[in-house]
Amino acid sequence: MMPLNPALAATFRPPVMEARRWLENVTFPPDRPLINVSQAAPVDPPPVGLRAAIAEAALTRPDAHLYGAVLGNADLRAEVAAQWTQAYGGAVAPGNVAITQGCNQAFCAAMATLAGPGDEVIVPVPWYFNHKMWLDMQGVAAVPLDCGQGMVPDPDRAAALITPRTRAIVLVTPNNPSGAEYPPEVVRAFFDLCRARGIALVVDETYRDFDSREGAPHDLFADPDWGDTLIQLYSFSKAYRLTGHRVGALIAGPARLIEVEKFLDTVAISTGQLGQIGAVWGMRHLGAWLAGERVEILRRRAAMVAGMATLDGWRLKGCGAYFAWAEHPFPIASNDLARRLVAEAGVLLLPGTMFMPEGDPIEGRHVRIAFANADADGIARLIERLAAFGDAARGRA
Repeated sequence: MMPLNPALAATFRPPVMEARRWLENVTFPPDRPLINVSQAAPVDPPPVGLRAAIAEAALTRPDAHLYGAVLGNADLRAEVAAQWTQAYGGAVAPGNVAITQGCNQAFCAAMATLAGPGDEVIVPVPWYFNHKMWLDMQGVAAVPLDCGQGMVPDPDRAAALITPRTRAIVLVTPNNPSGAEYPPEVVRAFFDLCRARGIALVVDETYRDFDSREGAPHDLFADPDWGDTLIQLYSFSKAYRLTGHRVGALIAGPARLIEVEKFLDTVAISTGQLGQIGAVWGMRHLGAWLAGERVEILRRRAAMVAGMATLDGWRLKGCGAYFAWAEHPFPIASNDLARRLVAEAGVLLLPGTMFMPEGDPIEGRHVRIAFANADADGIARLIERLAAFGDAARGRA
């Protein structure tokens, strides 16, 4: 048998793909079609104008079919820098921006520059499973930071976890999977902690465009030396429905990007041209449209909060951007509950066991509901099915 990298072999399989396998051999009747709230990805294509821009580029721009600069196209990097400078009230230059094949690749690139086998990275739990997967594959220990009932990590608790092997702390805000929006003073406290201890703060803001708060979510870019500590990650996929084109961004100091370029050149050479062309077009033309998308997501968030409040025994721990994180009332582990919900309620969601360290005392008590693709009527049907499942379960008890 050929050799197998033991770190890769020990890494768990992709959770979303695992959940899709639960649908095999299950028939959903016409009057109860599947409600899929398992994945936080837009299911609709980009707006027509953006698609037209991509189509025109495909037909008329020879460079759209060639390799580009490893760190991304100059116009997209400049647009990100300009809009970030305005949005965050601090100086971000094109030389601070790298364009990546989605935000997951941005995370991988950041970690490749920071940590190697035997190093540690502090990650609040519940964590985003792809972050954990990449760290496991690289032999980097993911040190769990319990967020507690409020779903917001505590910088003081994080400080107690730092060791000589710690290379970074990772924050995701708004959070995947909990939906929690971290207060700016908490993000600042983590930044100050990382600066004082000589480690990096990696802030994944994939869902930034759907934050319920007005204005900048933090003031870190206003610090003139932000690049010595901060690495920010972003995704165009959620904002402009470009999931199939894989376009993300990494914002960091110029010295860090020298190392990022090495990583990107070996795994992709350059991000796809058509996706970058679509992203820059979207940034320049879809501001009002994106604001409307945010309003609709906030409506769906409100519907989730109201609906979950009616469910007997459920506790909503966090809700924001695309996600709700809830504690269920049933005397079974969430991975078993999730499979039963497919068969008995026609609902596909993800269990908390996919987002927590194995053996954590609360890993089996929670589920993630990715509600962004369900409109108000869809959310109402979801709540009805969860309520009916609960009634049936209590009847069997």
